[in-house]
Amino acid sequence: MRFRHIEFTFSPGAANGYDAHMALMRILVDGYSLLHNWPELAPGHPRHSERARNELVHVLTRYHDAAGTPVTIFFDGAGAPAGAPKPEPASAVEVLFSRAGQTADQMIERAAHRFNAYGEVLVVTDDRAEREIVSGMGGSVAGCANFIRMIENALTELQDELRSHNRTERTRFNRRPQRNLK
Repeated sequence: MRFRHIEFTFSPGAANGYDAHMALMRILVDGYSLLHNWPELAPGHPRHSERARNELVHVLTRYHDAAGTPVTIFFDGAGAPAGAPKPEPASAVEVLFSRAGQTADQMIERAAHRFNAYGEVLVVTDDRAEREIVSGMGGSVAGCANFIRMIENALTELQDELRSHNRTERTRFNRRPQRNLK
């Protein structure tokens, strides 16, 4: 079976800093698959640690702010760990833990199937079987390394746009006529 790999590009002129060949309705992320491929997140901490998960959520929240596409992160586990924040219904980055007897992969498959009726869904995982299933349902798949590059490009572009905006505003502010406050 052939995978439908999506290569996304970013252009400075695109709305929200995001320019792709298709509009994504939602990105579904296999959390531990992405964490295992991104050792720079929470270095020195185990990939299944709360610290690593929190860092991933933080980075994907920043990515959402840059790209505008809602993200759902799925983690394997017997439910959310004690002290994990409750999911917010309107949150742009949703974090879900599988229950006992259920895997994150099963949750991703179900979500991809349900969301596909509303628009393009991208599943991010390096699990070959998962990619085949999602692709067979008509969903798009991306490997973790490609998605990490997408995130880094989007965040770099956003930072560049903010610097440019701040420089323009600082110049505009400094050119204003000074008023005498006496």
